[in-house]
Amino acid sequence: MNEKKKPILGQEAVTDARTLGTPRMLILGLQHLFAMFGATVLVPILVQGYGLPLSIQTTLLMAGLGTLLFHVCTKFKVPAFLGSSFAYLGGFSTVASMPAYDGLDPELKLAYALGGIVIAGLLYLVLALLFKVLGAKTVMRYFPPIVTGPMIIMIGLNLSGSAITNASSCWWLALVAMAIIVVANIWGKGMVKIIPILLGVVGSYIVAVIATACGAQLPDANGVMQPLVNFASVGEAHLIGLQKFILAKFDVSAVLVMAPIAIAAMMEHIGDISAISSTTGHNFIEDPGLHRTLTGDGLATAFAGMFGGPANTTYGENTGVLALSKVYDPRVIRLAAVYAIILSFSPKFDALVNSIPSAIVGGVSFILYGMISAVGVRNIVENQVDLTKSRNLIIAAVMFVSGLGFSSVGGVTFTVGGAAVTLSGLAIAALCGVILNAILPGNDYEFGISVEGDKSADLGSY
Repeated sequence: MNEKKKPILGQEAVTDARTLGTPRMLILGLQHLFAMFGATVLVPILVQGYGLPLSIQTTLLMAGLGTLLFHVCTKFKVPAFLGSSFAYLGGFSTVASMPAYDGLDPELKLAYALGGIVIAGLLYLVLALLFKVLGAKTVMRYFPPIVTGPMIIMIGLNLSGSAITNASSCWWLALVAMAIIVVANIWGKGMVKIIPILLGVVGSYIVAVIATACGAQLPDANGVMQPLVNFASVGEAHLIGLQKFILAKFDVSAVLVMAPIAIAAMMEHIGDISAISSTTGHNFIEDPGLHRTLTGDGLATAFAGMFGGPANTTYGENTGVLALSKVYDPRVIRLAAVYAIILSFSPKFDALVNSIPSAIVGGVSFILYGMISAVGVRNIVENQVDLTKSRNLIIAAVMFVSGLGFSSVGGVTFTVGGAAVTLSGLAIAALCGVILNAILPGNDYEFGISVEGDKSADLGSY
């Protein structure tokens, strides 16, 4: 890639934001905070919907700290923000509903899921080592789009039921959220087009507040009528305070649910780094190298999981802000990370976000989960996967039936050393895909040939 920064739309790219002055730098950092915010806090909101107490405060704290850790690992060169990954939502949902965990305290279930995220993060380090020793093209032959594409598709489809459940609590409010996202994403300009999720949540929340003021109510789980938006917890919460940390615990079944998702997440990471490289004109795949970016992402994910946060991933929204502002200085991203850390110390802010009606969450996830699956389809299309080949059809067919079929029956449970171990549908699909791709003849995928394809698997954010 061309290292020289060229004027874009009449504006010279900025690689040192200090030349713009401190006030402008602070504002640019705030813009990156807005870009990542909607998607980052949406992940714990969705996970709470599965019955797991994932904290918004902890999520913001780990996003900020994870971003700073990533910048250290990449020699402060890569302008990337690490926010909550949507890829692991299916894993959280599976762990929450696993028959083997019936009757367990929700905090313990979450701790087991977090243990799986820690292991998933450590798998990044294994891939980073392989990239360093063997090279990208050799390693990527085992994870072509015919394997990662169906994985991404199934992540979205496995979650679709929860979107309907949440949206059905108040369909008109869910439709408002969906409409705002669609309008912002299709007809929006500039920053509006980059933050459709945030606009969808905020816009529909304002509508819900107005409706509440007009007397709108909904029945709760016990059939008792409640205000559409309930501010009781917001008034009771302290302005500043620390969230209780839920430390990771390790159980084989949860690890086998969460760890295989790292296959899709790691491919997403590679696509994101390709996109950032293309946007800024600096080849970060070569310098500081994918082994460093994978190490940074993996350590950030493992650290977040260990102390109660969701997996991290490089964020597409912030890449969009880079393209919009033409300011490519990583210092601006680090400012956004500091802002996220500061916000994480406000229980009142956490309570405000938790007051969002479930119907809004349903409307947003209605679009989001479908888009995750659509990204998987795009990954297959842009890499020009030949589905007229029998090997590719067989791999996709086995993965789809394994992923969706086994998920519908709670996975496969077997006993190892007296302990019950459960393989989720996604885990079985991942194993089938990798094994079939390795043993069936005709694997002609070569990483780096299609730039558009290599950067297409971005399911971390919208």
